[in-house]
Amino acid sequence: MSNRNVEVRIDDRVRLLSAVLAATCWPDEEQKRKPHGTHAHARGTRRVLAGFVEHPAIQTMQLLIDKGAPLEAFYTYIMGFSWPRLEPTAQPPPWVPSSWHKQLWHLYEVAGLDKWWEEEQYDWSEAATTAENVLQGVDFHQFLEQFIGPVTQHFSFNPNISYPTDTEIGVRLGNEICCIAPPRIAWGDNPPWPFDEDPAHVYRAALTQYGRLLILGYLAQYPDAVAKVSSQPLPINEQFAAKYPTFNERFVALFMVGAVGVFLEEALSEREAKAYVLMQTKVEGLKVLPGMVSVLRRYLEGRADGRWDELREYLPHFSNHLRVAKTITTL
Repeated sequence: MSNRNVEVRIDDRVRLLSAVLAATCWPDEEQKRKPHGTHAHARGTRRVLAGFVEHPAIQTMQLLIDKGAPLEAFYTYIMGFSWPRLEPTAQPPPWVPSSWHKQLWHLYEVAGLDKWWEEEQYDWSEAATTAENVLQGVDFHQFLEQFIGPVTQHFSFNPNISYPTDTEIGVRLGNEICCIAPPRIAWGDNPPWPFDEDPAHVYRAALTQYGRLLILGYLAQYPDAVAKVSSQPLPINEQFAAKYPTFNERFVALFMVGAVGVFLEEALSEREAKAYVLMQTKVEGLKVLPGMVSVLRRYLEGRADGRWDELREYLPHFSNHLRVAKTITTL
């Protein structure tokens, strides 16, 4: 497979951690945020593990969730182990109990998760096939290279029909960036959409995770350029500022909305792009977000004219262009 293709795969380490998540408070907290129908496999996994809620592996995860550990950290942790048997391939992080991987493997064995996954193989295969239908031939590398130069990282996509059911996760391990994503939530109690019935959902999830991790790494390479512009005020509200406390986080959050909007317009349609940006505007409560698409269009036009080659050269203009875009889009 070419390094520029997205590799779609089902990773048993991801499936194991998602199964453990199903036995914690996480599924109920998801429903509190927004009631929605879940995949039959996710519901079935909760039933399979209902008798194991006191198992140390599940209790450890619940304790870490209660302490505020983010999902990205959990999945980065589990993917640092080999499969099968979960032998460490690197030094586990200090925030995790040293024996947790052994607890996880024990749960996998005593709960018979291998047999459960075998019974559910059709659903997992369908998830992989429908995701491949959408991602075949899509070149996220070429799109992102317009902003940060050559991208050598390998991209993978793990369709997840277990938990979380409302959140995608990005994991960076060595030279690979992995997106773990559920299918799109449907209305009310209806089951989620198949991956290939909503390409915009798959593109958004994948590009957001690949781009977020790459842009954060890119900005970290140029602290001097960032320092020159980080003191310039951005047209954001207090809610957004609190959610993204640093300039780099704010920039990446704004950038990814604009980037996904541009990508969806080019890959699908202007209607899909506008629907996505409108949704993000409502979620973030930030009226400037529609202007981000025009800001990145302006950047790409300047790049085509030879005014700059990469984002670091454009950064001094970013805040001013965004304020102008906000004014135009709110007229």
